[in-house]
Amino acid sequence: MGTIEENIKELKIHIPQHVKLVAVSKTKTVEKIREAMQAGQYMFGENKVQELIEKQNDIHDAQWHFIGHLQTNKVKYIVPFVQMIHSVDSFRLLEEINTQAKKCNRLLNCLLQIHIAREETKFGMTEEEAIHLLETPSLKELHHIRICGLMGIATYTNNENTVRGEFRGLADFFDRIRKTYFSGDASFCELSMGMSDDYKIAIEEGSTMVRIGSLIFGERVYQ
Repeated sequence: MGTIEENIKELKIHIPQHVKLVAVSKTKTVEKIREAMQAGQYMFGENKVQELIEKQNDIHDAQWHFIGHLQTNKVKYIVPFVQMIHSVDSFRLLEEINTQAKKCNRLLNCLLQIHIAREETKFGMTEEEAIHLLETPSLKELHHIRICGLMGIATYTNNENTVRGEFRGLADFFDRIRKTYFSGDASFCELSMGMSDDYKIAIEEGSTMVRIGSLIFGERVYQ
């Protein structure tokens, strides 16, 4: 591993220009985030609300993405400043995001998290649940959220065929959803899939947004 700046430069060689890099900064210090910003990285992903709030208080010019499981009672704390929520896994959560965004007079970008992994521990909706959400009549009344695409986390395995198959399945579902529910809507364009171990496969399978932590900051340090 090189410095944070060197790691970002190295990554950008492998990431096409049309794919956004979200630097996963969970458990990382404000100093390390600033170091990444000096290297031109402004998009950061956090998965704990409290940690995100503390960092945002220190760093105002970053573009914060929330990528972890989000409880409805925590939504109000991040809606005023977060740029995108990747992990919407229920209509109830979407409604709460809309309620809080309305209070801030914001239109908040959201991704629907789809469960694609074999592990039971991963969050996300089934394809059937996502379709049910998109066909809920009251969705049209949520004027302060914008569904911009889908997010998925592949199985943590060395079996490349498993990972590729899961990403390909999500990309196929994304295409079907776009044609059926978002035809002509240019804002439905993001497919957030791929992390440090599997981002190259994800990009090959159509990812537009990769969430990378350890390849930038080194291995995680848990407090």
